[in-house]
Amino acid sequence: MATVSLDRITKSFGAFTALHDLSLDIEDREFLVLLGPSGCGKTTTMRMIAGLEDPTSGDIRIDGERVNDKPARDRDLAMVFQNYGLYPHMTVADNIGYPLKVRGMARQERLERIKAAAARVELSNLLERKPGELSGGQRQRVALARAIVRTPRLFLMDEPLSNLDAKLRNLMRAQLKHLQRDLAITTIYVTHDQTEAMTLADRIVIMRDGRIQQSGSPAEIYEKPGNAFVASFIGSPPMNLINGTIANGKFVHAAGSVPVSGLPDGPIILGVRPEDIKLSEPGAADITGTVFSSELLGDSVLLGVTAGTDLINVKVGPRNGRQIGEPISIGLDRGKLHAFDAQHHNSIMERRP
Repeated sequence: MATVSLDRITKSFGAFTALHDLSLDIEDREFLVLLGPSGCGKTTTMRMIAGLEDPTSGDIRIDGERVNDKPARDRDLAMVFQNYGLYPHMTVADNIGYPLKVRGMARQERLERIKAAAARVELSNLLERKPGELSGGQRQRVALARAIVRTPRLFLMDEPLSNLDAKLRNLMRAQLKHLQRDLAITTIYVTHDQTEAMTLADRIVIMRDGRIQQSGSPAEIYEKPGNAFVASFIGSPPMNLINGTIANGKFVHAAGSVPVSGLPDGPIILGVRPEDIKLSEPGAADITGTVFSSELLGDSVLLGVTAGTDLINVKVGPRNGRQIGEPISIGLDRGKLHAFDAQHHNSIMERRP
């Protein structure tokens, strides 16, 4: 349907620079998620693609055509927002069909398109209701149907699920993924929720302070984070980042040491995910500490372990919980360790000793 290319985009608001020389190519039919904390520039990036903001410098191309000076209405895209943006006095059918009415489409064809779009998002029996009579999930589906009714070449979605409760978010994520695959429309999705990014995206672009930190598939981002920020942002709970020192082939920490290989002596940040840590006997432990917290998650228990000045999260089986205050010994999976430069926090390559 559409490719999108951002070429060295900078966006400034007075003395504040929201985006710094950002370049990004989005493939046809790709589901791309812009992920990052508030203020990182992800929504500004999407608004410039939409034509709602002008770049200070750089070029935006859709299907190879430079669109910097093209109005939003002429870019053939549809947007879905966090607040739904429905007209409260209109029925569901009228809300869905409004973009077609504005374009002057004949009534009969418009009705057929409305029914088809409503059926895709399971709203066929609600067409005569008004938004005030619908649940949050139903209103979100109306907004989606309105976006897809004219089959745009590009979907832009800005935090569309953040107003829904956890159960509805899970349901809507599945529906969104299926809908995008079914329609085969290039989609750019903005969120601060890493779970949404991991479950929806073909590719995730992680942003911070107006710059891209890393771009890759969810699996690549999770398994090989490019820096400590990415490692700490992806995963629930995120990767443990433990400050220590490499000395004579060992990572040395106040609460223990871990054999490693191929790293020069000096300060370092060792990364390990909670699921890659196991309980050990005291004599065979890499690190010893004290249980600070214990949370039953259903299929597992998440232990918070105080080790020196660090709090290390450990995910164990549901029958392996421990009491708060209990001494504990843990071992780190040598094949799943990550190393980050202590000064710049960049990856020093994933360790596979």
